[in-house]
Amino acid sequence: MKADKVKIKRLLKTAAGQIEGILKMIDDDRYCIDISNQILAVQSILKKTNNEILKSHMEMCVREAFVEGNEKEKIDEILSIIDKVSK
Repeated sequence: MKADKVKIKRLLKTAAGQIEGILKMIDDDRYCIDISNQILAVQSILKKTNNEILKSHMEMCVREAFVEGNEKEKIDEILSIIDKVSK
């Protein structure tokens, strides 16, 4: 992976901490909407993290594939990810 590993790990650790907090909220019988809002916050962090990884992939791996003339595989990978995200 060629993305900024420090940034990616920080984002994922933040998400993990938030998930731990959500689990505690459930144990504490917190208000459903508050729990849902925290879940949405985690989803947002994970989406941001994934976007950072994909951006780096396109800037490095996909660009390199075009230079080397084997871009079809990389394009197919990106299209597969876009398909998963849009569902």
